[in-house]
Amino acid sequence: MTHSLNIAVLGAGAWGTALAASWAPHHEVTLWGRNTAELDAMRASRVNTRYLPGCPLPDALQFKPDFNAVVDAADLIVIAVPTSGLRATLAALAARPRLPPLVWVCKGFEHGSRKLPHQLIAELLPSHTQTAALSGPSFAQEVAQGYPTALTLASHDSELAQHLAEALSAQRLRIYAHDDVIGVELGGALKNVMAIAAGICDGLKLGHNARAALITRGLAEMTRLGVELGGRFETFMGLSGLGDLILTTTGDLSRNRQVGLRLARGQTLDTILAELGHVAEGVSTAPEVAALASDLGVDMPITRKVCQMLFEGLPAAEAVDDLLNRDIKTEF
Repeated sequence: MTHSLNIAVLGAGAWGTALAASWAPHHEVTLWGRNTAELDAMRASRVNTRYLPGCPLPDALQFKPDFNAVVDAADLIVIAVPTSGLRATLAALAARPRLPPLVWVCKGFEHGSRKLPHQLIAELLPSHTQTAALSGPSFAQEVAQGYPTALTLASHDSELAQHLAEALSAQRLRIYAHDDVIGVELGGALKNVMAIAAGICDGLKLGHNARAALITRGLAEMTRLGVELGGRFETFMGLSGLGDLILTTTGDLSRNRQVGLRLARGQTLDTILAELGHVAEGVSTAPEVAALASDLGVDMPITRKVCQMLFEGLPAAEAVDDLLNRDIKTEF
């Protein structure tokens, strides 16, 4: 273990809280959130009752609402806000006099611009190069409970990636260093769309064969687009690609999988999202991915059908028939 760091985790949702809790025994960790009342409640109860009920938080974990003070004291900043809030967070960081290394854990594309997190950072913090993406197969609840988890941390700076991977690894949290930022980001974003499809598949009770086929062909779609955008093929076979895909398509703690399960039962998207109470990134990612794939000429039939089910009212059973009755092609 390297020396202790002062880590600022920005975003007190499920993932930000879980990571902060896992690092607090080894580092000085402060969790920042927009809602002061929720931070006060977490400080008093040592539980994030909204996002991680039943998961006690370490006594060493600090909670502070003063954004500037938290950021200015940090040796490392971890951005754990949803992708929709990343631009505003980066703009606030850009106003600070100095910034330490920056890690983001949000997944997906910015709505409208179709930019990935590293592209937003390049736009808003153009002179800041000490940056990295952290992704991989991980349910926040299991990380908060101390279950074994492995993640990938990718940076264009290989030395930084290795340093942070060593510093942020813990007894039950193993982090691998990587240099394919685009591939790691895309794996984390695209698997959420496939998780919705897998939820629909299982919600319709189509069987294990169908689920296996869907996961495999979903990985093919992810890899096609990822390589076209500059990611490396092998990255999609790793933790942030195949690993995250397997977890999110098969584990019922996945919010995106829950969206699919409930769509298959006939619930409307508005009802599903209201009942979930958490962000399901795949819902906003799907149309961005479909549009991007269309512009690039990348074939992503599962993604197209997910969009049609989410936003055009296509019945799930009809979408399955459409996918199965397409023209027969070679597998690769």
